[in-house]
Amino acid sequence: MIRRLLADNAELVPVAVEDPADGLDRCRGLVLASDAWDTRAHTGAQTACAVAGIPWLPVFTRLGHAVIGPVTRPGVAGCASCAGLRSNRARQRGAELDAVWGRNADAFVSRPSSWLTALGCHAVAALVVEEVRRLVDGSVPPRTDNAVLHVHLADITVTTHKFLPDPLCPACGSLPDDTAERAEITLSPRPKPAPDAYRLRSVAAERDELIRTYVDAETGLIRTVDMGDEAGVAIAVAPMGLRGGGNGVEWSWGRSDSYQTSELTAVLESLERWGGMQPGGKRTTVRARYPQVREDAVDPRSLGLYPPERYGPSFPFVRFGDDLELDWVWGYSFARRRPVLVPESYAYYGIHRAKPHEPRIAFETSNGCALGGCLEEAILHGILEVAERDAFLMTWYARLAVPRIDLDSARDRRIPLLRQRIEDETGWRILAFDTTVEQRIPCVWLLAVNSPGGGDVARTVSTGGSHLDPEHALRNALFELGPVMSGLNQTYLDNADRARRMAEDSSLVHRMADHSLLYASPAVFDRFEFLFASRGRRTLAEMASARPPAYNFDLTSDLIGLVGRYLDTGLDVVVVDQTTPEHRVGGFSCVKVIIPGTLPMTFGHEFRRVHGLPRLHRIPHALGYRDTPLPPGEVNPHPHPFP
Repeated sequence: MIRRLLADNAELVPVAVEDPADGLDRCRGLVLASDAWDTRAHTGAQTACAVAGIPWLPVFTRLGHAVIGPVTRPGVAGCASCAGLRSNRARQRGAELDAVWGRNADAFVSRPSSWLTALGCHAVAALVVEEVRRLVDGSVPPRTDNAVLHVHLADITVTTHKFLPDPLCPACGSLPDDTAERAEITLSPRPKPAPDAYRLRSVAAERDELIRTYVDAETGLIRTVDMGDEAGVAIAVAPMGLRGGGNGVEWSWGRSDSYQTSELTAVLESLERWGGMQPGGKRTTVRARYPQVREDAVDPRSLGLYPPERYGPSFPFVRFGDDLELDWVWGYSFARRRPVLVPESYAYYGIHRAKPHEPRIAFETSNGCALGGCLEEAILHGILEVAERDAFLMTWYARLAVPRIDLDSARDRRIPLLRQRIEDETGWRILAFDTTVEQRIPCVWLLAVNSPGGGDVARTVSTGGSHLDPEHALRNALFELGPVMSGLNQTYLDNADRARRMAEDSSLVHRMADHSLLYASPAVFDRFEFLFASRGRRTLAEMASARPPAYNFDLTSDLIGLVGRYLDTGLDVVVVDQTTPEHRVGGFSCVKVIIPGTLPMTFGHEFRRVHGLPRLHRIPHALGYRDTPLPPGEVNPHPHPFP
């Protein structure tokens, strides 16, 4: 059918699938069509067309639909291989589908789709002819530029699915080498819309375009965004398929007082997490032992590793030493004012999916990963995340009797109203604590406490927040708190026995969700006594006055001041630029901020990292919470309650 319709519009040159190069010298383009799920000739066609310097268009069926495109041009990113990679990651239950394909491949590639009717054939052929006309004419872009058309054979509906070129595509992808020169950071002035604004652009106005760019159930970087409502807070959740095969998925969340904001937040969080999975903007080039790069590298021991006795046959991390060979990536040190090397497995917390045999020296998370409309904005928010988690863990490990915050003192009346709404809907009581440490970056800990009641009911939930404006930090923490609280009672009811066992044996706390489940148990409520013992009280105005932000119209000035707070207290700020081509399409930058010496957020009690971090012992005394430094034997031995 395709041949017949094309013959009315162009001269056709038959090309053998087995040898697509033969005859292409007379062609302006190639259509490679199959009425089965047969893509075996695609690699050969792509190679032959690249040599001939002509575009090509694949057409095939896949179960209940026909796939047209993408149009693939020599030397242009975004090819049929890219589309296949995006599709494999976007689909749910990918591992199961791969298994079905493996068992039935011969049938799939040799038999036409049973859904393919005469009407369906005509519809597909007409679409292909129009694509060829656009491709040859050049006045109107083909619909399959960085997109595929799906013809649903049951009802002949047609859908368009855009995709982003994959920089790691083996056919068309290319990455520059990761070098010290590419890691240099030169800060530029970044005018702000208002002195109290810390985001440069209103992405809310770009919501629809960002959804179109990144979200598609068939080919999107993000599969979909699902919406819900929990404890009076609008919730969005976005699953993102990962490289590495199988069913690997990273889940991102949005929580706010509006569905549109939550949807957008979930998308942006997905983009942030994409940057931390593995290098997607530069190709790692340095592999060395630490003594070989010592002068240009961050000492991994300054990041907080594990005591010698922790390493055993079943422990998944390797002991760092001078003889351990690692892959390293380049970052930028603000203290040294030059590029430095960081272990790749630390800068990219998801690299083990791509390099399962590469030694990992520590459990690392997305802590410090941040997205921004420019590099400066991303760095600023990455620092704030490190500050939030560091302050929370300092308070927990040192059991600091930090002051309570009077939420009714907020200038922003949404804060007490949101607290009241959550309390009314859940029956819990919300307490706020000022966990700010020596950099004087406002940090808060919210603790929701349920009444003991009768039977098995969840007892506590915790969240944290950090921002240059303490009220902003509180708002963020409240939006995080409500959804966690709403489902915890049922989760605890379903897992009360496990929570009790974890209360008796901390080694049973294995994953992120276990931390919240453990502290839902009434059996561990007394572990918060150090917080309740605090007699200090603080208004939000007093928090802000401790070191008020310098309100100005330049975000870079804010960033320089924030970095300076760490440099002035003897800590470095190291930035790894994780920005990928996928980020740049949306006008974003993505970074990982690493501040050696701060307390790293980990999940799973055996993976907690407090060894080799002298600041943990010094700061409680420096802040006036203790008369002497914290002895190692008095570090809180229990798993932290961060959710």
